[in-house]
Amino acid sequence: MTQKPKPRVALLAAPETSPLVLYGLYDVLSSVGAVYLDMVAGAPGEALLDVCIVAASREPFRCASNVLVEPTGIDDLDEVDVVIVCDMYTPIDTPLTGRYVREIAWLRRMHAKGALITSVCSGSVLLAESGLLDGRTCSAHWAYRDLFRRHYPRVHLLMDAILDRQSESQGLITAAGVMAWQDLALHLIDRYLGHEHAMRTAKIFLLTSHDDGQLPFVTMSRYIQKDDATIARCQTWIADNYTIANPVTAMCERSGLKPRTFARRFKAATGYLPMDYVHALRIEEAKQLIETGLTGIDDVGFQVGYEDPTFFRRLFKRRAGLTPAAYRRKFARLVAAE
Repeated sequence: MTQKPKPRVALLAAPETSPLVLYGLYDVLSSVGAVYLDMVAGAPGEALLDVCIVAASREPFRCASNVLVEPTGIDDLDEVDVVIVCDMYTPIDTPLTGRYVREIAWLRRMHAKGALITSVCSGSVLLAESGLLDGRTCSAHWAYRDLFRRHYPRVHLLMDAILDRQSESQGLITAAGVMAWQDLALHLIDRYLGHEHAMRTAKIFLLTSHDDGQLPFVTMSRYIQKDDATIARCQTWIADNYTIANPVTAMCERSGLKPRTFARRFKAATGYLPMDYVHALRIEEAKQLIETGLTGIDDVGFQVGYEDPTFFRRLFKRRAGLTPAAYRRKFARLVAAE
């Protein structure tokens, strides 16, 4: 009887890749079928996935933190079941235009051959650059919100999703920030080897899903754009004056623009409507106050500019994904007190 070939998983890496993602995925996926039996019965089993690290060439290189990578060249691998594009760090205002040309051509070829193409964190930026995400949703690290908006407008970034599987039937899955590699790994194990192996792997490595989504971790970018000097001055001013009454009117007056013109230019420059921008500033300050665990929730709302506690709580949950009380429970004791 011919043995069914193991699913082949290729981890695409580059010098900009985090070893945490690359070797975390490699270690966990390579262990499936082998480590659990060793842990519970003292007799290792057989690894059930064929996992390899690939890069543009087979030449060894150092990835982030100067960690050695000895990959298989993509030209030596012409058929896989799954590709995981590991994180490929790029500054939050820098697209990948003209970079990773060989990797992108290989990804498109693998996708055309039926491989499932997945990504972690900034790996989604590479998929956006490849065009594979055009007209689709995706998940990526929240810090790349403006990069997608400015440079990849045909891709809809889902700010809350840990795993975006909306295009899985078309061969694409994207995962959010760096640690979302764990959610992706468990899903892939479940998909190719079954639920039991996914649960065994979770138990061995103490893996768990990010059930609260990505919103609780999202932090507003304080980047002051440089394309519109008038709006940039308003951004600088409101950063210190967001608690005042009628903040949008005050910014509009300082800009010297008519309200509709101001709103249009503010949205074009920042991606936010003016009042949404103020709300974002206020909620970020509220998060920091809540994280200390010392200020009452209603007092926090008042300090950042909200006189109505009910409105503040409702707005906080919509933007942070958790109620203020749940947010405090999640983060105030994130690091145990000594």
